Amino acid sequence: MSETNKPLNFIERIVEDDLASGKVTQVHTRFPPEPNGYLHLGHAKSIWLNFGLAQRYGGVCNLRMDDTNPAKEDEEYVESIQRDVQWLGYQWEGEVRYASDYFDQLYQWAIYLIEQGKAYVCDLSAEEMRQYRGTLTEVGKDSPYRKRTVEENLALFEKMRAGEFEEGACALRVKIDMASPNINLRDPVIYRIKKASHHQTGDKWCIYPSYDYAHGQSDAIEGITHSICTLEFEDHRPLYEWFIENLPVPATPHQYEFSRLNVNYTVTSKRKLKQLVDEKHVDGWNDPRMPTIAGMRRRGFTPKALRDFCEMAGVTKVEGVVDIGMLEHAIREDLNEHSPRAMCVLEPLKVVLVNYPADKTETMTAPNHPQNEAFGVRELPFSREIWIEKDDFREEANKQYKRLVLGKRVRLRNAYVIEAVEAIKDAAGHITEVHAKVIEDTLGKDPVDGVKAKGVIHWVDARTNVECEVRLYDRLFTDVAPDAGGKNFLDYMNPNSLVILQGCKGEIQLAHADTETRYQFERQGYFIQDAKYSKPSSLVFNRVISLKDTWEKSTTA
Repeated sequence: MSETNKPLNFIERIVEDDLASGKVTQVHTRFPPEPNGYLHLGHAKSIWLNFGLAQRYGGVCNLRMDDTNPAKEDEEYVESIQRDVQWLGYQWEGEVRYASDYFDQLYQWAIYLIEQGKAYVCDLSAEEMRQYRGTLTEVGKDSPYRKRTVEENLALFEKMRAGEFEEGACALRVKIDMASPNINLRDPVIYRIKKASHHQTGDKWCIYPSYDYAHGQSDAIEGITHSICTLEFEDHRPLYEWFIENLPVPATPHQYEFSRLNVNYTVTSKRKLKQLVDEKHVDGWNDPRMPTIAGMRRRGFTPKALRDFCEMAGVTKVEGVVDIGMLEHAIREDLNEHSPRAMCVLEPLKVVLVNYPADKTETMTAPNHPQNEAFGVRELPFSREIWIEKDDFREEANKQYKRLVLGKRVRLRNAYVIEAVEAIKDAAGHITEVHAKVIEDTLGKDPVDGVKAKGVIHWVDARTNVECEVRLYDRLFTDVAPDAGGKNFLDYMNPNSLVILQGCKGEIQLAHADTETRYQFERQGYFIQDAKYSKPSSLVFNRVISLKDTWEKSTTA
């Protein structure tokens, strides 16, 4: 949450006022995802806000699965949600909670509403209910079943509970106001028949409470003081309050709304993310291109970068779109400070140092982090043959090219200055090898003849290295708003969002890389070993992010 020297956001001001006035004695929040998909960037902000408020003000935060729709929920999603919250650096109060923990109480409260004459069993079909509900400009009209007696409604509701009706045959609705300007108050459904097994309760129930009904009452049961939702629930708040006022709940939580996290070049609709997965446009929910927390974790994003991004995006009541470049900036800032350096040649070209003894091997010393001595140093083997990037050599080049050119010099990072003397080509005229000479006595020194190197390039020893696969990940979509205005988001998928390079050459220390350490491959970007496909015998590295933002240049060109 906000540092103490930063202005408070509007929710922090509410919390501080509530504590100061004695309205609440301890902050109690909750993060209430529906377990019907993997969490994404928008959820990350809600996690950061709810858990962060509890941390800042010495309170507690529950993790509760709002599991009222078993047809779309799965234990896989439940487990992934728990992993994501913990990975972001938070721990919930007590055990994981479920709305389904309260199904018995919710059922009893539904009976209470019937007994109070405030709920009735309605036989209208879903389509008929829509017709009766009216529109934003036309009031609704009462269901023909609204005047059923309490006794009749109790009997019908019990038959619903006993499974005597088919799905869609009837539903339990509350009596509020069919003429209300707020359509959410036009006799909403609070129980519907759903003959589906539940991942927590099994086959105990064949009727399930609506989200709007279960959500607020779950908050009340748990003693939530500040129920924080995104702005699309603002119109639902009167219904939230109606239930609290009309049921004998043990507490009276209040709902507050903030603007959801909308990010450009991104799709966060669970339905569309599931479509990407189901149609195999991506490699599962944790594909490193997905805006899911699991995908970003596998990509190599850090919890701190995501938390910093949420802080930068801020908490307001004004809807807007946040530039994905802000997240990428947060990642670069974190990785630059905390990532050890390594060298990896992605598209190898062999260089033979013709004046270097064939049987000689030296050990070069390189800092693991040029700005932080605490990272220590590493040893790099150096011998007659090395690998450099194909793009780091040209037979001819202008003065702006600061790499290896025939007859010109370049410094090898943490090693000698070399000068290219010959380009070896195959029958088709392609360069297959470069011959160069080492300029003697240039370890840490400029050449004594005064002819300096034009630039510095990275390299890897050809005799001692790690061969690996490198996956260059980029934004999944090329359009700034891929699903806006009725567009088909699939039409804007980036064909270069994943480029796989085989036969890359990494320095030998990468043989000991783990799936938690992020490296800066010098001059290439930030990389991490892939947690899904990498094996000791076949290493795979994912690019977390490039060193610089190339999208800004491409969009302003």
